[in-house]
Amino acid sequence: MRSCTFPGRYESLTKIASFIREAAREAGLDSFSIYTVETAVDEACTNIIEHSYQGENKGKIDLSCKIERSGLTIILRDDGIPFDPEQVPTPRLEGPLEERQGRGLGLYFMRELMDEVRFDFDEKTGNILTMVKYKEKHKG
Repeated sequence: MRSCTFPGRYESLTKIASFIREAAREAGLDSFSIYTVETAVDEACTNIIEHSYQGENKGKIDLSCKIERSGLTIILRDDGIPFDPEQVPTPRLEGPLEERQGRGLGLYFMRELMDEVRFDFDEKTGNILTMVKYKEKHKG
């Protein structure tokens, strides 16, 4: 398991992306899968900064990558406001852009890009987001 802690700042996103790219390559993911993993993690970390911490420099992001024969498991942990994905409305994807709700797209994209996405909250460990990308697609 590879782990690293990053400050909850937007400038950390570049280093986080590099960390994720390296782990995804080591896990044997193809270039498109590496891109999708990087995109999902970037969205998740941006959400942590914006929503969980409600701004920069208010906490840290713990990132762990578990490289397995089947693919890559990513675990993000933060100590911010508890997150309940059930409270995020399903985004409207049809109709004119100006009539669509802006919230929920990040969560939607994470779920579309990754094979598994799971949110947990614990009083002691905080918010825990686990995302999995398999080498062979077998979502669901």
